[in-house]
Amino acid sequence: MNRSPTFSVKSEPELKVDERSLQQWVVAFCIIRFDLEQGQLIEECYPPGCLSQNEELEVAFSSFPDSVSQHHNRSSIHDCIFFFRTRRKQTSRVENVALSDIVEVDNNEASQKPTSAGVLNQRSRNIHSVNSKYLYGFVFNRQRHDERLKRGGEQNSVVILSHSPYSSVFRPLLQIMGPLYFDVGKKALNYIAAYVSTWPTPIPGQLMELPIGNAVLKVNLPPSHSLPSDNGVFFEDSASSLAPLLPSNQSVPHGLFHDSDLFGAFRGLLMQLWKLWELLLIGEPILIIAPTPPQCCEAVSGLVSLVAPLLCSIDFRPYFTIHDPEFAHLNSLPDGASFPPMILGVTNLFFLKALRNMPHIVSVGSPASNSSRFAMGSRAPIGGNPAGHEGFNLQRLSLRKLAPANFLNAVKLRRDGPLCLMTEHKEAIWTNYAAVTKPDTSILNRLVDAGMSPRVEESMSVVNNDILRRHFLELTTNFLAPFGPYFRASTPSEGSSPFADPPPLPSFNTEEFLTSLSARGPGKFLLKRMRSNWLELYRRFLKGHNFLPWFQRKRAVAEQEQYKLWRQASINTNIHQLISKMSELEIVDSFNAIERQLLGEMQYGRANADTEVVCQKLKKDLQAVFNILPKDVQQLLIMNPRRLLF
Repeated sequence: MNRSPTFSVKSEPELKVDERSLQQWVVAFCIIRFDLEQGQLIEECYPPGCLSQNEELEVAFSSFPDSVSQHHNRSSIHDCIFFFRTRRKQTSRVENVALSDIVEVDNNEASQKPTSAGVLNQRSRNIHSVNSKYLYGFVFNRQRHDERLKRGGEQNSVVILSHSPYSSVFRPLLQIMGPLYFDVGKKALNYIAAYVSTWPTPIPGQLMELPIGNAVLKVNLPPSHSLPSDNGVFFEDSASSLAPLLPSNQSVPHGLFHDSDLFGAFRGLLMQLWKLWELLLIGEPILIIAPTPPQCCEAVSGLVSLVAPLLCSIDFRPYFTIHDPEFAHLNSLPDGASFPPMILGVTNLFFLKALRNMPHIVSVGSPASNSSRFAMGSRAPIGGNPAGHEGFNLQRLSLRKLAPANFLNAVKLRRDGPLCLMTEHKEAIWTNYAAVTKPDTSILNRLVDAGMSPRVEESMSVVNNDILRRHFLELTTNFLAPFGPYFRASTPSEGSSPFADPPPLPSFNTEEFLTSLSARGPGKFLLKRMRSNWLELYRRFLKGHNFLPWFQRKRAVAEQEQYKLWRQASINTNIHQLISKMSELEIVDSFNAIERQLLGEMQYGRANADTEVVCQKLKKDLQAVFNILPKDVQQLLIMNPRRLLF
């Protein structure tokens, strides 16, 4: 675990908590103790009463390392940080327009219906809600070994619960809050809650400075387009996220868990990252098994970060236990039944038997921090590559793969299957999936091996993570590029009326898209890195669980952007010049169009700072159009009982 930031509580007579502001970041703070007779007990929960009884049980069970999987540690105190994700049972209606209402998409055709400016404007508002389908728990666990105590020690966990997967915020916050609790007791909850309640509203995709005592957390929040749509918050996506082009500034996060140690988690399986990228892309179920919860969480969050900037819509559980209510469902699946699309991170070896039909199993990490074992293989199971002192020597790796001993080990691993982990932990992958994308050896050769020095290793991991993340960001962005035309917003053509409803975005049909893509190809970047059956990867992606939610959200953002462009064009239009070239019928149509836009602006435009100015401009335009019409037409317009503007 990283060193905790220097922290001291400000000497203030009273620290008051604004619970409404607190809820923007945190659902609750919990102190949980492992009791030898009663099991996991929540001793403190602030604010009180915010969790149901079932949720308290789930949080308590998920907040301790699995006793079956624990490696004995001789130190008197052992701290670790990990996090979990659990499904909430009670979710109230989210007060924003559902994405399924914004664009209709199915596996055969995707189309957009013309929408009024008012509805679009309503959708573009930032709506904050505490409703969420999932709850994230960030845990600071302390194990104190003392032979004088019953069973030789005790365990306590400090837990931060949130609706948001802001690991970049809550991990460093736990490094402060955890030691503080064990120093001053439950007063720490009120201290931290008071400071957090002073934080500004979270802004996805931004660098935020969050004061905590005499320290300041400087953190990057993940962008809105990467946040799960079920978290109850619909933030307006920026126009820059519309077209899937490689971002110019790659130093800012472009997906969830940008702070995860991708290199450290998969150091023994680096050659297989491209296979794992594909499995996640198409939404396949994956079981990740590791010796400890921190290693397990790092691997799951690293995998999720691998597909940025794609919205990861499959369920992921960084630390999953047999006490999770969904385990009973997974354990009861009949032979031959498909597993739901999800990534499960586990430490309990019992899952190898209970979920033996899971199609893809990945073993990562090592029981001891100084051990490094690399399993070799050519198919399933597949191991990683050994490290050299100056880099990862791919030529040496290839020769070692062909060595008879390693070939026999690979055959033995495949024959024994994942159950061989019951006797000895190995880093390996068991899967029958044949990847389309070839590992990029030029990227692997740029990685730096730090040797055995922990300090150097940490700094080198930062460099290596940056290299890997940039590459997979470029890979995913190029993979998504062919969908760009379906998110392209249009602007009014010269001489046309900007007051009319914008045209629908290009319709999407699966077979037409695949036929067109097959003819023109995916682009040079992917052709160099993929095998000849690359089109099959697109076909599986379109059928998988990640495509529709991503496509729908992109269409919604494109709709918003198009509305803004047409709205701005109407503001800039000289109405007298526009109608001077129109026929009487076109002028009447323009009158009706301006009136619709004005009504929409008056009804839904409160979120826009310039609504009042725009309304005044539209009223003047409406009056100008009305004045140029013949008297008999004016009379007909006025006599309309539904018209209240005149």
